[in-house]
Amino acid sequence: MIAINNLTFEIGARALYDEANWHIKPGEKIGLIGANGTGKTTLLKIIVGDYKPTSGTVSMAKDLTMGYLNQDLLSYSSDKNIVHVAMEAFERQNQLHDEIESLLKKLETDYSEELLNKLSDKQHEFELLDGYNIEYKAHEILAGLGFSDDDCKRKLSTFSGGWRMRVMLAKILLQAPDILLLDEPTNHLDLPSIQWLEDYLKAFTGAIIIVSHDRWFLDKVINRTVESRKGKLTVYAGNYSFYLEEKALREEIQRGEFKNQQSKIKQEERLIERFRAKASKAKMAQSRIKMLDRMERIDDVDDDNPTVNFAFRFSKQSGRHVVTLEDIVKKYPAIDILNGGEAVIEKGDKIALIGANGKGKSTLLRIIANADKDFTGTMTTGHNVSTTFFAQHQLESLHLENQILQELQAFAPKHTDTELRTILGSFLFTGDDVFKKIKVLSGGEKSRVALAKALTADANFLILDEPTNHLDMQSVNILIQALEQYEGTFIVVSHDRYFLDNVANKIWFIEDQKIKIYPGTYAEFDEWNAKRKLEPKAAAPAPQPKKEEKKPEPVKQPQVENKHQQLKKLNQDLAKMEQQITDLEKEVKQLEAQLADEKIYNDNAKLKQTNAAYSAKQAELKQVQDKWEALAEQILELES
Repeated sequence: MIAINNLTFEIGARALYDEANWHIKPGEKIGLIGANGTGKTTLLKIIVGDYKPTSGTVSMAKDLTMGYLNQDLLSYSSDKNIVHVAMEAFERQNQLHDEIESLLKKLETDYSEELLNKLSDKQHEFELLDGYNIEYKAHEILAGLGFSDDDCKRKLSTFSGGWRMRVMLAKILLQAPDILLLDEPTNHLDLPSIQWLEDYLKAFTGAIIIVSHDRWFLDKVINRTVESRKGKLTVYAGNYSFYLEEKALREEIQRGEFKNQQSKIKQEERLIERFRAKASKAKMAQSRIKMLDRMERIDDVDDDNPTVNFAFRFSKQSGRHVVTLEDIVKKYPAIDILNGGEAVIEKGDKIALIGANGKGKSTLLRIIANADKDFTGTMTTGHNVSTTFFAQHQLESLHLENQILQELQAFAPKHTDTELRTILGSFLFTGDDVFKKIKVLSGGEKSRVALAKALTADANFLILDEPTNHLDMQSVNILIQALEQYEGTFIVVSHDRYFLDNVANKIWFIEDQKIKIYPGTYAEFDEWNAKRKLEPKAAAPAPQPKKEEKKPEPVKQPQVENKHQQLKKLNQDLAKMEQQITDLEKEVKQLEAQLADEKIYNDNAKLKQTNAAYSAKQAELKQVQDKWEALAEQILELES
């Protein structure tokens, strides 16, 4: 499909890629990963032809169609409504539509057979291209990305940059190209839209390359991972979790080979040193020196996962109740956010506040932070609570003339320079970067400085609004470590589900204008919520018979005699089911092993067949496991 051979791309004296190779096959769903600055976005631009490589080739089929979502599209604007902008994807259909309209206009005065035939041909082609359904398709995809019917009537220019990016994504998806290149597609999406996009991409039949820091999203969508590192591209035959396991295994092997080689080198050097001065052994010593010079050296494994080695401290402990919300009513002219909202944040709570955009997450955070007082009801802050509120708008409070390190020194004087530089290093400010002035930083870099400030505050209660924006995976992991060791209380809004699952012990969501609480991790909430959505609505109560028609209920016969037999039969069924689960798990593992073998990707038919078999076996396994759970519960009830 696309072949990248010996690709070298240089920026000044730095080689971003150095003879890198990568072959992209039809139908592959690939996650392109790597630390910031390793050239992921640059590589996408090389593939689409925006950049030319210094040397090497990027070859592809002439008729290959590509859809490319990139952050530059944020600046695109139009006075057309968003449905019409999305429908620009259907170039030929739109052209035919205009031609048909023009022919119909002419037919008002010209009834010639030539014109009728021409109209018939155009209408036939329009129908073959499914032209009559393109507006429905546009509405469907826009709805999946979070747009309401009223939104669809609005001009693109009236939306913020993030929402315009969603329209651009809809347009690219509607094009249905042979390959999608998506650069951070989840950046401007809320959780429901991310989940919709996951399902769409899983069903997409073409190839996909995704650059994303959202590892949960990658795990759901991709079947191959390509790491950009040190100018090379390394392929892993699985999703992001598979990549982590496989990379750890490869590094363990490399580390062992490095140690063995170093041991051998030291041994040879000792022999050379011992025999160098002896005339009879000089030739042998010279031979060994040449052998060492020719030896291909194995590199030691670099540690790409820095850890937090400083402590977040605060001078006073809060009381048991950090924040109490009672009968909160919050409304905007066009929408009611809360009506009688009530909740309590207790000391030690690690809360994730989730939900779709527009449901009031940021508004609720501002109420809790006492930054929004335009509501009714009471918000009470508890004893000894000291608060730090991180939000994107707080970038404006940074002192533009300060150097980055100076900004943190002024804000957190109790921390040493070493601690502050360690924190800044965690957020990608290393070496002399810490002496850059705030005014020269990009929006993303300013966001990271503001987040570093928030984490050095003398606060026992953190309020964090989208702290993972602009962070790569390494920085997200650092933030997770920081919040795991933080002994205070926090509430956080984020669309990064991996982050939420690792830091939260309680989930809040706004539903029916109330604050609802789930006591558990995000993964547990996600599973519970999925089951809740699938549950059928309670059936209406059956009509009661008239009193005179009511018959006495039959007397239940004692079950003592057959209860033992029933339990025996159920336990036998359970044992058979357990064996069935064991067999199915073995079959699933065998299919996983086949899919992990790179050779299978050379045979597209076999790949599809194995993928289909894998999906079917997984579904069958889940079905049997569900039956086992139901049967086990039945046995427990009988035994109680």
